Amino acid sequence: MDEKENKLQDTAGEEKQATPETENTENTVNENTVAKDITTEDGIESSTTHALEEKPIEVKNDEVLEEIDQENAEDAEDSENEKRHQIPVLDYHSMSMENLVGELQRLVKNEKVQAINKHVNDIKHEFDLKFQEFLEQKKEEFVTNGGNEIDFRYNSVTKRQFNEVYGEFREKRNQYYKNLEKSLKQNLENRLQIIEELKGLVNVEEDINTTYKNFKTIQEQWRNAGPVPRNNYNDVWRTYHHHIEIFYDFLHLNRELRDLDFKHNLDEKLKLVERAEGLQNEPDLGKAFRELQTLHKVWKEDIGPVAKEKREEIWERFSNATKAIHARRQDYFNELEASYEENLVKKNEIIEAINSIAEKVSNNHKGIQNQIKEVEALRESFFKAGKVPQKVNEATWSAFKGAVRAFNRGKNGFYKGLKKEQHDNLEKKRALLKLAIALKDSDDQTTATPEFKRIQSEWKKIGHVPRKYSDKIWNEFKDACNHYFNKLHSEKNEAQKEEFANFEKKNACLDRLKVFQLSGDKKKDLASIKEFISEWKTYGRLPYNKKHINGKFNKIIDALFKKLDISKQESELLRYGDKIKQLANSDNDYAINNERTFIRRKIDESKSEIRQLENNLQFFSNASEDNPLVKDVIKNINRHKDSLESWKAKLKNLNIMENNLNKEAEAEKDNSEEE
Repeated sequence: MDEKENKLQDTAGEEKQATPETENTENTVNENTVAKDITTEDGIESSTTHALEEKPIEVKNDEVLEEIDQENAEDAEDSENEKRHQIPVLDYHSMSMENLVGELQRLVKNEKVQAINKHVNDIKHEFDLKFQEFLEQKKEEFVTNGGNEIDFRYNSVTKRQFNEVYGEFREKRNQYYKNLEKSLKQNLENRLQIIEELKGLVNVEEDINTTYKNFKTIQEQWRNAGPVPRNNYNDVWRTYHHHIEIFYDFLHLNRELRDLDFKHNLDEKLKLVERAEGLQNEPDLGKAFRELQTLHKVWKEDIGPVAKEKREEIWERFSNATKAIHARRQDYFNELEASYEENLVKKNEIIEAINSIAEKVSNNHKGIQNQIKEVEALRESFFKAGKVPQKVNEATWSAFKGAVRAFNRGKNGFYKGLKKEQHDNLEKKRALLKLAIALKDSDDQTTATPEFKRIQSEWKKIGHVPRKYSDKIWNEFKDACNHYFNKLHSEKNEAQKEEFANFEKKNACLDRLKVFQLSGDKKKDLASIKEFISEWKTYGRLPYNKKHINGKFNKIIDALFKKLDISKQESELLRYGDKIKQLANSDNDYAINNERTFIRRKIDESKSEIRQLENNLQFFSNASEDNPLVKDVIKNINRHKDSLESWKAKLKNLNIMENNLNKEAEAEKDNSEEE
């Protein structure tokens, strides 16, 4: 709200008929009389009775004049106080708590403390409303999250800053008024003494010209006597002007002096009237009213009465100019009230919009975040919408707080449920973390590697955890996984070096095999081939992308066996003989049992395939044996039968080898016992 609006809104009143001053006669009156009944042109009250009056003048209370008197009394207490009219009153209602603190700091630092009292009170009112709303919201969140309301505490930096600045203002204000009080009291005593001197001018035995000079000296002393307490201002001023009137009555002994003063006062008051009438063309109504106050102050304090035949006329003009300004103010306030009604409509629409959001709070984080932004924008719009009629201000504010609170309850309810879900997720991730830490140093790669891949996949499927644990648990899990896989890759790198060495050796072996020529001595050639096979198997694992070399080796070996007229089954058994020797030399029961399990599984698979193929062959009972499909089935059956015989032979050889090993072990045991 602008400065003009604030200055006018609190002082609007219905103007009533102003009346001219009571005309004093030239009769002598009691000098101690102080009037309390009748308002005069100059604002003084007089109980003086007049022999020439036909009837007392009835005067009605004039609210606008009373308002001007009150404002002038406040300004008269301290001239610096008048600066409050020049200090802009901002739209505190639309400002945030932080901005309110900043504006309060600026005022307390840069302005006179007595000039910002209304500004500070308005700021405090708006800050208290906003902070109360903020505090209720925080308390609701605290309770929603499982806290007990009685345990709720909130330390607000903004509130603490506000209290510090407001405390500084109060301290400055109290010190100012403490110092001012002594000065005002002294000024009051001085003015009362001046009144006593004024009273002493009447009926003195001296030359009237001398008395008149003394009167002028007293007037000058009065103008320079300084401010008095505002609650004494009007009474002291009325008493002073009452005795001014008495002195002028006393001057009937020298009409020339009195008429000169009346003429001077009339000229000065005419100037004030013309200025007051000219204020109707002042576009800034606040400025016009403040200047009108100044004119009344000058009329009242600085200029004496005029001749009785002019008093009513000049007062009527001044009063009418005052009424005109007041009428403009009334029109302005009517327009202002209409704008308040428009603001009320806007604010009710905003409240309804917030209620609509509160009724449909989203069920996901992204949706609620968008709604939070919407509500915050609506809150800003609410504060910027301007004032509403005073009679509905509290109800509107209450409805607004209720709408925002309803949304916050829904929002907090969602996040309370989300928090429980996040804590459940945290427990799941902690279980995976515990497993990862237990496995990170494992040497059993065949078990640990797939298990790590599984728990990594599970981790990704688990949702969010509370933010304060998120980074810590993720870093711990990542470190455990990295520890294992770095170790695994390191071992693989070492293994790969060995595998590439094996490849080089096998490649050399293959080169020698390629140039090998059969001698014609089957036994000798067979022994040479078996040496190649034995050497080949000693070189171990190869790099994955180099395993094709095994196929080249086997192809050459098969070709050599074929030249020696050795069957495929017999060649396989010859190759297997080398493996039997390796198992026998290793003396590893676990490896032998694994091999036996593997062969038996292959035997079962071959039997199963043969049965399935023989069953399939029954579907071709009426088909000729030359049928390509029948031929293919028969071929597969024979192939699996050959494979079955090979696996059986391998199992037989394995059993023989194991039996021999057992006999050797028993023999060694017997020899040991004999020794």
